[in-house]
Amino acid sequence: MLLPVPPPLSDLIAAYDASAPLERARTIPAAWYTDPRMFDLERRTVFARTWQMVGHTDQVRAPGQYLTAEVAGEPVVVVRGGDGVLRGFFNVCRHHAAAVLTAPAGRAERLRCPYHGWTYTLEGALLGAPEFAGVADFDKRDHGLVPIACATWEQWVFVRITPDGPALEAFVGAELAARVAAAGLGRLRWFERRRYTLACNWKVYVDNYLDGGYHVPHLHKGLSSVIDNTAYAIETGARWCEQSSPLSAGGDARTAAVRRGDRARYWWLHPNFMINAYEGVLDTNLVVPLGPDRTEVIFDYWFADTSPAARDRNLESIAVSERIQDEDVAICASVQRGLRSRAYEAGRLSVRREAGEWLFHRLLHRSLADGAA
Repeated sequence: MLLPVPPPLSDLIAAYDASAPLERARTIPAAWYTDPRMFDLERRTVFARTWQMVGHTDQVRAPGQYLTAEVAGEPVVVVRGGDGVLRGFFNVCRHHAAAVLTAPAGRAERLRCPYHGWTYTLEGALLGAPEFAGVADFDKRDHGLVPIACATWEQWVFVRITPDGPALEAFVGAELAARVAAAGLGRLRWFERRRYTLACNWKVYVDNYLDGGYHVPHLHKGLSSVIDNTAYAIETGARWCEQSSPLSAGGDARTAAVRRGDRARYWWLHPNFMINAYEGVLDTNLVVPLGPDRTEVIFDYWFADTSPAARDRNLESIAVSERIQDEDVAICASVQRGLRSRAYEAGRLSVRREAGEWLFHRLLHRSLADGAA
């Protein structure tokens, strides 16, 4: 029995009308969430060509401090040089391609590959290649680690693995940078990191985040009890969306105890970084695609007080966050199952709620169309 031939990627991309106004727009087609070819194209375009958050500045403050990550399937390392400059490199030894650094983070005087002992300076230059005497036309100056773009915004470290593109400052944009700066998040301290694996495409999770509070009253009863969903506001920029809502002291006591302040603010930076801010509390979400139907979401938690006396309160705040995350994990898996159904091709968008999702889909279409071309 012959299996049906899948349509060309160009046809799948063209099936989305990026020119339609919000009131007439449809979501991206279901195949964008399920076709492995789309996943591969996204890695090469959406993720390789955008700035990706890989860690926080506390991890790389001193010379020799480094962190490692994977971006668009590529191993990367960021290290503070002996000259105080923060640099990014592909974490690939120039000898036989092993990872030079294998720990998630640490500190080193030199960068030494564990495979054959090739050693690099903190600035990426090849320092030593054991037993290479007699190798013809070999110049250590030509075999340093391959650099990548690296920059910081607020307390976060970003890299971009393709050489061309806007600087991080331009990518974030002045308006989003000003809004985040006004929230005073720099006074908060990192507390803990947790990871979650979801049975869905990464875009399902981003869609869920960007639906303008549409799902909150139905899915997140605790959170819904402390925000005013009727006054929920959505604003978008070139590559970002801000969602915000007034907070109330009533409602679910457990949630209200750790979600305080006059307003909750949720920022998304294309394609996969989220910032969730309350009074004295911050968590960031990094959405990492693992496959067409598998996603990791990395949560970093930040608090105004990270002293031992505040530990129990901070852990309670994380527990409230985890309850919301558990609810999202279940619904995102349900959506992924539905996207594979013959009963679904694409949906419509709420003009009141889903302007952020509409922006996300148009940015995706632009990247994928350019990449396919």
